[in-house]
Amino acid sequence: MSGASATSEKIPVRVYGGPTALVEYGGLRFVTDPTFDPPGEYPMPLPGDHKLVKTAPSPVTAAGLGRVDAVLLSHDTHEDNLDNAGRALLAEVPVVFTTESGAGRLGGSARGLAFWQTAELKRPDGGTVTVTGVPARHGPVGCEPISGDVIGFMLTSDDLPSVYVSGDNAALEHVKEIAEKFAPVDTAILFLGGARMPFAFDGALLTLDSALGADAARTLGARRVVPAHYDSWAHFQEGRAEIEAAFTEAGLADRLDFAR
Repeated sequence: MSGASATSEKIPVRVYGGPTALVEYGGLRFVTDPTFDPPGEYPMPLPGDHKLVKTAPSPVTAAGLGRVDAVLLSHDTHEDNLDNAGRALLAEVPVVFTTESGAGRLGGSARGLAFWQTAELKRPDGGTVTVTGVPARHGPVGCEPISGDVIGFMLTSDDLPSVYVSGDNAALEHVKEIAEKFAPVDTAILFLGGARMPFAFDGALLTLDSALGADAARTLGARRVVPAHYDSWAHFQEGRAEIEAAFTEAGLADRLDFAR
């Protein structure tokens, strides 16, 4: 049995379109960036008539996920990472880990994490899961005043392989910092799609593209890569075919798990 398939059996992950995934870890059920709205448009708070456009329906409803113990929310300011139905879910969840600024806006059960800050959750079997906030940047250097703060996450536990959730990160230098502390990572849920908008930062990447995703996988020493954030929205520039091609070229195709 390959390492990837063995890991897959140990840590169930299911991707539900866009950035939304369900991770079952240590008996706890984590959901990343919840988005469940039907296709539609969301006006952007920028000069000009700019919109985020959702192009495909979500394959599951929030209720259809069943019990959710925690949400890992990379940021709360863009509808492709937290839409109306996703916001409604937050009120039902015991804890929402997100950026410090996002926790201030959301209130309720939201808990802000700084980069490298940790929080512990009790497992049903009496063990502990550690959630670590890890660095992310949603665009080129200096983008934060416009694109906002974002954060990634690492899940670790004494007897379980590690799981990394990148969030909307475009910075390989942050991936290298994470690898210095946590490599080899067992499962890396990478937000890919090569998101760009022609009016933002001269069209610079807002998330990793497929080639950078392969670089990130190698840097992390990831045994399994679960792509997310590459479909269902118009501003994603690369999809499954581009991801498969880039990982094949990098000699890492056997690490891919689309987890659909």
